Amino acid sequence: MADNFNFELVSPERLLLSEMVTEVVIPATEGEMTVMAHHAPTMTTIKPGIVSVRSSGGSKQDYVVFGGFADILPTGCTLLAESAVAVEDLTKDELTRRIETAKKELEDALHHEHKSKLEHFILELTHLRGIVQQD
Repeated sequence: MADNFNFELVSPERLLLSEMVTEVVIPATEGEMTVMAHHAPTMTTIKPGIVSVRSSGGSKQDYVVFGGFADILPTGCTLLAESAVAVEDLTKDELTRRIETAKKELEDALHHEHKSKLEHFILELTHLRGIVQQD
């Protein structure tokens, strides 16, 4: 049986989850990452994607995050999301609205680096929309 650790998912609006879990899969910018108890201390940035949480009771819950960072310690993990919502609460219209907002911001972007980041963000949101709509 896997050891439990404390996981917290926090957005600026609210604390979405704080409980003992056995496993969390996060969309780190360097690739998908599975966090379990006794994980080496790590700090990583998060890209838009799905966070899958396996509770100590065995149930699984998925959340959509729109960027942020995770602080991982051997005893727990805190994911501070720019924005987050349970998958079942996310609508196609919300994702489309976020994509359109990013596209408008891209039109007004002046610096190449900012444009490049926005283009990448739009691609990640578009990919995410395809994943969420398939489920």
